[in-house]
Amino acid sequence: MSADMVSKDLGPFEAVRELSFDVPFPRLLPVRQRFDPMKVEDVAAATAQALEPLRARVTPGMSVAITAGSRGIHDKPTVVRAAGAWLRALGAEPFVVPAMGSHGGATAEGQVQLLADLGMTEESLGMPIHATMETVELDGVPGGPAVHLDAHAAKADGILAVNRVKAHTDFSGEVESGLSKIIAIGLGKQRGAEGIHRFGPANLGVWIPQVAHRIVGTGKVLGGLAIVENAHDRAARIELVEAHDIGGPAETALLADSKRRMATLPFDDIDVAVIDAMGKNYSGAGMDTNVIGRMMIRGSAEFDRPRIVNIAVLDVSDASHGNAVGLGLADFVPFRLLEKIDLRSVYINAMTSGLGGPQRAQIPMAMATDRSAIAAAVQTCGRPDLDAVALVRMRNTLDLEHLLVSESLRDAVLADPGLEITGDPAPMAFDDDGRLLPWD
Repeated sequence: MSADMVSKDLGPFEAVRELSFDVPFPRLLPVRQRFDPMKVEDVAAATAQALEPLRARVTPGMSVAITAGSRGIHDKPTVVRAAGAWLRALGAEPFVVPAMGSHGGATAEGQVQLLADLGMTEESLGMPIHATMETVELDGVPGGPAVHLDAHAAKADGILAVNRVKAHTDFSGEVESGLSKIIAIGLGKQRGAEGIHRFGPANLGVWIPQVAHRIVGTGKVLGGLAIVENAHDRAARIELVEAHDIGGPAETALLADSKRRMATLPFDDIDVAVIDAMGKNYSGAGMDTNVIGRMMIRGSAEFDRPRIVNIAVLDVSDASHGNAVGLGLADFVPFRLLEKIDLRSVYINAMTSGLGGPQRAQIPMAMATDRSAIAAAVQTCGRPDLDAVALVRMRNTLDLEHLLVSESLRDAVLADPGLEITGDPAPMAFDDDGRLLPWD
């Protein structure tokens, strides 16, 4: 074992350190998915243009809290920075608040670090970041959760919500992940997020819009900047949603457009999926449930597709700081992933998520190396002829343009006009420590 691969003592997992499996690994074809390339060419200019309807409502000296969440949204730093610049040009005093529930270990310092990992610092954004886990409790919604609002946002003269609109990983509804969520759960911090999740995933679509409406009812919310991404994770639209329309038909229409554009796996049935890395910067669930076709919440319906028998996930992103919540969506992991887990962060996130947390926070079967984890997934996928295994490798569930797929899927690739083979098949290759070699 190399010097930089010195392992921690993993307690009971040490009993399987020498366990290995001998299976045939398929050769993999490099495949590219063709997606609609439409994108916003000048994100800063589009942001400023979208904000123009708010001009009459911004006054000199007005303090405005701009939300910044924990997701790895490619154009978000530019949008947030441009929004701040636009507000300053009108004499306002904008600042950023981390709007991310319990992420970052449920500490203000952890949430500031998460923003930095996503390219958002006071220097890069050109404005202060005011972080706290303290909230102001507003009147609740009838029969529902208490309504919490970030203490800094509550003191501001105005709030500008900024978020990507996309499919949620826990439920389906008219309003899922977007402006309502960043207001209700993000600005609600840990206490607000816990209160909403306590009603269960099936009711998130009920309470998120209602809690958001209650916060909008304070009169502080100027509006929301919605980012709709294309399948390449670039902004295809940047739209202003008026405050009174947040959580309503306007956000529903943006969600429908987002779902139409989102990247998915191009195969209905997959024996083994190998995911190089999971992480909070890729999805709130670590792995996007809409991509892997697994909800894994007791009582919630599963997806129709894709149908993946076994999932091996090999790492957790550095930007997650050990928060590997969502690991329970996988079936096999290598020890190197276990060594990076911060159980405190995982458990805080899982407990805040209520019913949606425990199953997804469970630890899958762990093997000493990538090679053993993938071999175990292949061996137990239920296909009697392992030479014909249908295997797909992806970098993460956010980057799906380039895939590596087993030769058994060649006919399916050739039959799909949205796919192209970009090179020759090559064996799955591992280093001397059994780690899967990175993509070229």
